[in-house]
Amino acid sequence: MMKYLYILLVGVFFFSACENDMSEVNRLFSKDETLVETAREVEMLYSDSSILKLRIVTPTLLRHLDKRERFQEFPDGLLVEFFSENGQEVMGRLTANYAQRYDNDGRFVVRDSVVWVGSQGERLETEELIWEEEKDKVSTNKFVVVRRPDEVIYGHGFESNQKFTEWRIRAIEGRIRANDLTKDFKN
Repeated sequence: MMKYLYILLVGVFFFSACENDMSEVNRLFSKDETLVETAREVEMLYSDSSILKLRIVTPTLLRHLDKRERFQEFPDGLLVEFFSENGQEVMGRLTANYAQRYDNDGRFVVRDSVVWVGSQGERLETEELIWEEEKDKVSTNKFVVVRRPDEVIYGHGFESNQKFTEWRIRAIEGRIRANDLTKDFKN
């Protein structure tokens, strides 16, 4: 009889001790913390039909899981490498100190010391670029500097394809070779 009483008391104690105080749980984990996933030293590869298209490397990736607006945040910057049609060689590089990628519309917004280097050695410097993946378009309304081997072009506003092979600067100024004027400032 004593054995059964002991088992009953232990069972009652055990089941009463398993109750969680919800205020204590809420104190330990804020709602914001449960809506964000964190990853360190991340490398993402994007391919199409098994051909490498781009590579993204970042020290920190935060995935915000809000149902209305899911996005990825790169608070410590990122490096994006664009690959050739066959996926074998790097055709361009984009670096920035901060970025966000919005899942709903496939839009990257990169900010703070943005540098984009194309396959022909062109170098774009600006404070913000908006990259619309589906439209194959990169643009900004901010001040830009494009450096080429023999010229420097300044402007306010920029549009390009994501390979940096066809680009246009609005409100242009700077040192430009005269024979480029016949190209309507297009590369």
